[in-house]
Amino acid sequence: MRAWVAEPARHTLTLQERPLPVPAPGEVVIEVIACGVCRTDLHVLDGDIPAHRPDVVPGHQVVGRVVELGRDIRRLGLGDLVGAAWLRSTCGVCRWCRTGRENLCPSSLYNGWDADGGFAERMTLPEAYAYPLADDTDAAATAPLLCAGIIGFRALQRAGLPPGGRLGLYGFGSSAHITAQLALSAGAQVYAITRGERNRRLARALGLTFVGDEDAEPPARLDSAIVFAPAGPIVPQALRATAAGGTVVVAGIHLSDVPSMSYERELFHERDLRSVTANTRADGEAFLRVARQLTVSPRVTTYSFDEVGQALDALRSGRSSGSLVVSM
Repeated sequence: MRAWVAEPARHTLTLQERPLPVPAPGEVVIEVIACGVCRTDLHVLDGDIPAHRPDVVPGHQVVGRVVELGRDIRRLGLGDLVGAAWLRSTCGVCRWCRTGRENLCPSSLYNGWDADGGFAERMTLPEAYAYPLADDTDAAATAPLLCAGIIGFRALQRAGLPPGGRLGLYGFGSSAHITAQLALSAGAQVYAITRGERNRRLARALGLTFVGDEDAEPPARLDSAIVFAPAGPIVPQALRATAAGGTVVVAGIHLSDVPSMSYERELFHERDLRSVTANTRADGEAFLRVARQLTVSPRVTTYSFDEVGQALDALRSGRSSGSLVVSM
């Protein structure tokens, strides 16, 4: 089969022929229909996060059909449509797993980082970490929900936004524009602070209360803010824009260094600073239900399988907006 292989040492992605994957017990093989392009894929490719496996195939926002069953499969059948997300497996016995916080499991493994992901014609997936999807699912529109959407959903939960409150989104890419739809549907006022006119144009099209460039100050104090851009200097900026008792959440897997902060200006008055680490399966299940009920609609630009490198370059350079999806 064909697969795009990351070589972090050289920051390159190459198209290679790979053997067809073989499912281990408890795993299925899925034929990939669509795979979303995530900034985490860039972090893997560019070495921003440490390599977990040499020559790994990135991609972790995957919609595909089950084409082969390993031993001990109980839930899924051949032909089932499923989604694969970032989280691939956890130990199930540590104190985090036993208390509903499997996203913090020290033995957790991830698609496209610890195991080959969705920038390939086929991939393996543990049955217990597959999301069953309805047959009428739009694969390209659903793929971004499987990471950008789930992480935004978890970040919004951790942001503690009060009903009708003011939410600031720093960076307005794939995850932020999905999160904005969730917040707007709940009656929030949403403020986007982002670089790139394409991103600002999308934010205005979604009807946000305020849209400004990366240096803008919101015209009103925020109740909560989520930092999606992987830039540490944004953290104190977001804290300064947040009202007393507010919360700032950092939603990325990678962030450049946060500069020195003044306690009185940034953290005093009981402002909370939180992070998001991956997601639980419960997050994914809850979000996919909500997204279907609310008809959450990512703005998708599709690329062919041969254009994976171009899609990643578009994301890296900021020439894109919304969500990018590789369609098979």
